[in-house]
Amino acid sequence: MNKVMKLAVAAALLGCASGAMAQAMSYYPSWYIMPSLNSMDPDSVFGTDHRGQGVGLKFGKVLSPAWDMQLGATYARARGNGTRYQQDTLGVDALYMFSRSAFRPFLLAGIGAEYDKGNTARGEISKTSPYLAAGAGFQYAFSDQWSMQADVRRTHGYLRDSGFNSHSGSNTYITVGLNYYFDKQPPAPVAVAAAPMPMPAPMPAPAPPPPPPAPRFEKVTMSATELFEFDRAELRGPQAKLDEIAGVLSDNPGVNNIVVTGYTDRIGSDKYNQKLSERRANAVKAYLVGKGIDGSRLTAVGKGEANPVVECTEKKMAALIKCLEPNRRVEVEQITIERKVQ
Repeated sequence: MNKVMKLAVAAALLGCASGAMAQAMSYYPSWYIMPSLNSMDPDSVFGTDHRGQGVGLKFGKVLSPAWDMQLGATYARARGNGTRYQQDTLGVDALYMFSRSAFRPFLLAGIGAEYDKGNTARGEISKTSPYLAAGAGFQYAFSDQWSMQADVRRTHGYLRDSGFNSHSGSNTYITVGLNYYFDKQPPAPVAVAAAPMPMPAPMPAPAPPPPPPAPRFEKVTMSATELFEFDRAELRGPQAKLDEIAGVLSDNPGVNNIVVTGYTDRIGSDKYNQKLSERRANAVKAYLVGKGIDGSRLTAVGKGEANPVVECTEKKMAALIKCLEPNRRVEVEQITIERKVQ
């Protein structure tokens, strides 16, 4: 690995820490297109040591919170001292994303075919060969639909003792591109204020107060959309309903075995959704503990995609996410609430 590649990998790994502190942006699956400019440093086996320039066009897909796929083609050529060299590539890259914040460092690995053409001491030579690629880079998001991408990669072509008089050749590329995402992230739902309750009619005469009702168990269900951003497990700002639950538990210290259960929708893998539901349940438990509730009274459970409230068949991702909203929820069970009747 040459000096440029070592510096690029180090920058990507150091970017993980800064990316974790950047302003969070939700992961959202979408296709995107990336036109790009590149600089090529060719291997000496191709008959020249002069740098060249080129262009590229790729189509990408956000596959999961950690993975992107990009497929497409590049063209680059170099000239110097009477030597001409050209390389075209067609292939697919897998990008491992360390973050989905505004700054997104990644490592990449790719495979494909390259076409090399040049004039050497042995005459005009052209060859199509398979190649492997590895590198590092980053994306920086300006908005939900626009981001830039920069990366450094090393492509290793298997020439198989072609006219270039070598079994292999490795070129280094520096690429800068602009990504446009075709799908927009749906806006967060807007909370609608409840209509005020009408004032009760005056009673003709006050009745003697009835005895307080016996304590009863309730299951409180909260929409995950109210508690979390899409595909996140960090609670939003102030949580009035959780504050109310914490107050009830503080007033009833004898209530124990309280179960906090997290659910997700069916979008994503079973393993990922199970982990997300557990993290959400633990986030609610941690919030209640932060309000002074003894953690031994609370149990956090994640059930992933289980027990769906609704079933949806929408084809468009935005409509499917909206339809499945009731399935993304957190339930708090076994709360004894004593209410005073006026």
